[in-house]
Formats: sequence, structure tokens, C-alpha cells
Amino acid sequence: MSPQPCHLSPKPELLVPVGDMERLHAALRFGADAVYLAGKDFGMRAAPSNFSNHELAQAARLCQEKGVKLYVTCNTLPRNSELPALPGFLAHCQAVGVNGLIISDLGVLALARQHAPQVEIHISTQTGIVNYQAARACGELGARRVVLARELPLTEIAEIRRNIPAEMDLEAFVHGSMCVSFSGRCLLSNYMTGRDANRGQCAQPCRWEYQLLETQRPDRPFSIIENQGGTYILNSNDLRMIQHIPAMAEAGITSLKIEGRAKSAYYVACVTAAYRRAIDFFWENPGAPLPASIVEETEKISHRAYSTGFYFGDEPGQTWDRSQYTRDYQVVAVCTGRSGDYVELRERNRFMEGDLADVLQPGREPFTAIIGEMYNQDWQRIQTAPHAEMLVYWKTEMPVEPGAYLRVRNRAEQ
Repeated sequence: MSPQPCHLSPKPELLVPVGDMERLHAALRFGADAVYLAGKDFGMRAAPSNFSNHELAQAARLCQEKGVKLYVTCNTLPRNSELPALPGFLAHCQAVGVNGLIISDLGVLALARQHAPQVEIHISTQTGIVNYQAARACGELGARRVVLARELPLTEIAEIRRNIPAEMDLEAFVHGSMCVSFSGRCLLSNYMTGRDANRGQCAQPCRWEYQLLETQRPDRPFSIIENQGGTYILNSNDLRMIQHIPAMAEAGITSLKIEGRAKSAYYVACVTAAYRRAIDFFWENPGAPLPASIVEETEKISHRAYSTGFYFGDEPGQTWDRSQYTRDYQVVAVCTGRSGDYVELRERNRFMEGDLADVLQPGREPFTAIIGEMYNQDWQRIQTAPHAEMLVYWKTEMPVEPGAYLRVRNRAEQ
């Protein structure tokens, strides 16, 4: 007999970040219900390449073909000089079939209602929604969804849910980097580097090392902790709620948002696959603990120390002595094709015959395989693939299909 579905039906939406077309394809292959991205302007991430109007139309077509919703971020705080370009961009979003616009500025909201009236309005986390009255007010202004402030515990989210219209969606972050500032409203980057965090240009000074100076002795910096490394006093841990998805759904959250539009296609694939499996497992096995193999997938990406953020009434915590990511695994190759017994690989990092590869691909659980007989693009036998982007042909009967990522544990970790 098949397991009974979870009583928390319907399942929450899995919302995935994409910074370019490669990352969009990864999100679609690995199980996203919805994706969010930005045009070349008006989005809160300037680092990724983002999407031209032509690419946005392509993205919308791809999402429609897969039955995946597409949300576009318009959540910067635009200056007067930028306003004339907004109506045309908003109208373009509606014309190509965008499902939602993520907005934090009231003026942009008014323009969206005028120039893209068929597109849902989602209120950005930058707005700092922390109570039901604010959520109601956003609904009265035309919002279909609010993206809650990251600082809320689940108990307060549940209270918001009880006091807003049933048709209103609540979106909240489930995984990714945390910001030390309230809902991202930070001036530190602008103050120190001239790069405005509220315009997508954050230099992340909260991740830097700081020392203590006494004003009369400026040439004698003191470490804030008792070693030579200084201290990273603003460095927040990363969020991971993969084991607590039912609790988020119980609180009334209808969309689970992964952070990371500036991160790699592999990050998108790995985290999407893990959370897709987790959501499906919880809904098919109510009350059962999440298998460790699913949680372990979140350890196979670059990340800082994990926490559960503010969801259980605590603070997310900080790593004081370093800001580096933990990198236990690295992607060594991507499968670009298969012919008979040979898998075509595009090298990303050095690997060699005898390595134990951890294979991530859509539609199945990750599995391991020992890399055996290999050839270069001239069909010469090789033992090592040392050159970035080189083609490698691996002879194997293992079910490695195009689009699969091959990961190897870092040598120091073996």
C-alpha cells in the first residue's frame, strides 16, 4: 500500500534562485516548482549576469513548457532617473508571461498595477513584513503574496497566517545565506566601499575580518579574539531548514524560498534536488524523520556553518574566527552526452582514474561510481583530466546521463 499523503496538503511551493540561463536549466531539471530571477536592472543581485529582455522571454517560454512559475525581482529602491524605464520593463514582463513581480518600493508597486495588471504582486523581504497588519495592508494595495522578514519565528508566522485572508500567500526563506542586517536593509557596504546594498551591489563587509583600534595608538591594531586571525564579528551562519519543512508548512508558509541567485548552477541543482526530495518525502511519509542521505546533500555545496535562523526563537548564530566557506566536495565534471558505453564529460576540476565520483542527476537519488578507463578528445588513453573544460570520455556501464554532475570529496577530506 502506498503511504498516505501528509495532512499538510497542498505541498508548499519550492522556489529556486536563477542568475542566468544555465542556472535556470538546472532549476528546471532538478525539480523547482517556481523560479525567481532579475532583468538587467531593478533586481537586488547585481553580481550574476541576469536576464536581458530577450532572455527573459526565453525563460518564460521554458518555464511555461515545464509548468513552472516565473517571478521577476523588481525589489531595488529606484532613483528618480530610473523611473522612466520601469513601465516598459513591467509591460514586457506581462507580455512574455511572467507570473509574479517581487517588489519593495510603493512607487514600483503602483506602476506594476498600472502597466502589468495581470501579473501577481509579491512584496519583497526587503520591505520587512513582521506582522499581520502590514501583510493586510499590502493585500489592500494589490499584493497576492508577502515574502516575510527573515527575523520572524514560526510562532509569529502562524499568527500572521491566522489573521490574513486565506487566499494570500506567505513566502519565507528555507535555505541559504543570512544577512546580519534587518531584512537586508544595510548601509555598511555603501559607507565603506560606495557599493549600495539596497541596489544589488553589496560588497559583504559583514564577512570581513576586523580588529580593534585605540584612538591614541592607531598604528597598533588589536585582535578582538586571542589569536592572529582577527575576528569576523558580523559573519552570520547560513540557514538550513530542510529537516523542518513540515513545521514551516504548519505555520502557514506556502512558498519555500532558496537564497542564491549569485551562486553556481551546481549549487542550484544540488540544493533544488535535496529540497525536492525532502518535500516529497515528508508529504509521502508523514511523521517520519528525513533520511540522512537527503540532509547530507546540503553538505556537498560550499556553505558556512548552518543554523535554523530565527524560526525557533533563537538567533542564527555567527562564526567568529573565519568567513571562509566549508567545501568538502568539488564538482569535477558535467556529463554532456552519452554514446553506448562511453560518457562524455566536460571537466570542471582535476580528477583522475580511481576517484570515487558522487553522481547527481535529475530523477534519481545520487549514487557513487569509481572512475575507470578514460580517454581525451583525441581518444588517447589518460589517467588524469588536468585541464579546465577539456573533454573526457569515460567508459562505464553506470547510468550517468547528460546533465549529471560528478562530485569528488576534496583530497584533504579523504
